[in-house]
Amino acid sequence: MTRHIRWQAIIAIAGVILIVALLWYVAYTTTTVIVPDAGGTYVEGVAGRPSYINPILSQYNQVDQDLVSLIFCGLTDIDEQGKIVPSLARDWDVSVDGLTYTFYLRRDVVWHDGEPFTADDVLFTVGAMQHEDYQGPPELAELWRTVEAEKINDYTVTFTLQAPLATFLDYTTVGVLPEHVLVSVPASDLPGDQFNVRPVGTGMFNIGEVSGDYVILEANPDYYGQKPLLSKIEFKFYADYQSIFTAYQQGEVEGISEVLSEDLAKVREEEYLNLYTARLSGYTLIFLNLDLPIFKQKEVRQALLWGIDRQRIIDQVLDGQGIVAHSPIMPDSWAYNHGVFEYDYDPRRAAVSLTEAGWVDGNRDGVREKDGTRLEFTLLTNKDPVRRSIVEEIARQLWEIGIRVVPIVEDSSWVVNEALRPRNFDALLFSWGNLPSDPDPYLMWHSTQIGGDGQNYAGLNDADMDQLLEQARQSTDQSARARLYRDFQDLFADEVPSLLLYYPVYNYAVDDMVNGVQLSPMMDPSDRFRTVDQWYIKTRRMMVTEVGEQ
Repeated sequence: MTRHIRWQAIIAIAGVILIVALLWYVAYTTTTVIVPDAGGTYVEGVAGRPSYINPILSQYNQVDQDLVSLIFCGLTDIDEQGKIVPSLARDWDVSVDGLTYTFYLRRDVVWHDGEPFTADDVLFTVGAMQHEDYQGPPELAELWRTVEAEKINDYTVTFTLQAPLATFLDYTTVGVLPEHVLVSVPASDLPGDQFNVRPVGTGMFNIGEVSGDYVILEANPDYYGQKPLLSKIEFKFYADYQSIFTAYQQGEVEGISEVLSEDLAKVREEEYLNLYTARLSGYTLIFLNLDLPIFKQKEVRQALLWGIDRQRIIDQVLDGQGIVAHSPIMPDSWAYNHGVFEYDYDPRRAAVSLTEAGWVDGNRDGVREKDGTRLEFTLLTNKDPVRRSIVEEIARQLWEIGIRVVPIVEDSSWVVNEALRPRNFDALLFSWGNLPSDPDPYLMWHSTQIGGDGQNYAGLNDADMDQLLEQARQSTDQSARARLYRDFQDLFADEVPSLLLYYPVYNYAVDDMVNGVQLSPMMDPSDRFRTVDQWYIKTRRMMVTEVGEQ
């Protein structure tokens, strides 16, 4: 009997303990939350290898740009709305005449080696781009060589322009170099200096390990801004994007730096791989050589745009990864003209327009003619499979309205050096990328940019558009600039100097073990790290009251 009572007591006590434990667990889980914690290494695969981890030399290599975005800071930065915001500069003033910019620098910034950041570093960086031996992008040199930089004190600098330039602040986003590290390196020797492999910056991450196969970045404990939760980011280098996907499947990486349209289907099949998408700041178009007789008639150029089913190309060739473009200014820009004329796919209207303009198929061979000239031209692109498919589809579509298009594919270097720059083409498929947040179509469409190093590859020469572009880039009144750009877009849509196709979409894939990843409209692919300070792998539990106190 005693033994029976003893067992009942033990069972009762065990039950009480179990109930208490259960109540404690319920209370703990309902009064605590899981929050991000510091630590962890994110490993990403990138296509290619770094050449110049240097903000004034990195513009030609995407891997360089990715690393520079994490290691260096500029006087200013660009936020997710495309606005210029403070970075190394805490504030700035602009003179009434728009010629003088005064920047007030932060006083709490140190370089990765512990040295203080000052105005001397800013002047050194500008001087490096102004130097006659500078080997970076010509457009940076051309701009900065017209600017006078002056140090007012250790934390104040001024830039004086020769003429007002509304987009000047975009140029202040370039990363600043450390004078104390590079002062003895001649500009001509900078591309070969060891600094490009082991740089010293002021950014959120600094260089850790470097090898031919990977680079490891470590969180900068002295970073002046919001410190990252990740302890490290490792970039592993692969020959191409397809190899990165294989590496993910083998557990070598957690992120794929870019997912090409042809790889989207297999990426979507991966259960634990999250796909992120954002529109890039740029557009793909077909340059028309406006010196070619068949392109001199506006009605022909308009008919070409009506005759191309751009949405079909996006859906079938790009797997939906694009947005039909109606303007050379980005849709989310304050300068975008939402009322701009849109050319929808309308082959019937295209055919009528051509007939009314005198282009008819008199000999019934399928190609329209006028005054003995056949409506036919070559369409050049590089050997990229997607580009090839685009030009072939365009040729098929335009044949249906009596226009013969001959697709030609060549190596990328040949297309740029032998066709694009010397303007030696009929029509050429091309993509503009990394367009600045503040629109300035001057360099691409003003008549002064025809020939030489100019980028008006179509040869657009329109006095009215020239005037609008000149006034818009010199005005400091944003509302006035918006009106000028609205009129420019209306003229551009009417004249159709080239065929706008689509705004590209960027795809990025990250394993679901990495949290906090977000993408917004991007200037270039390196902007995927814009919110990297919020990414996390590790978590911990906190009392709800503790969370509220933070």
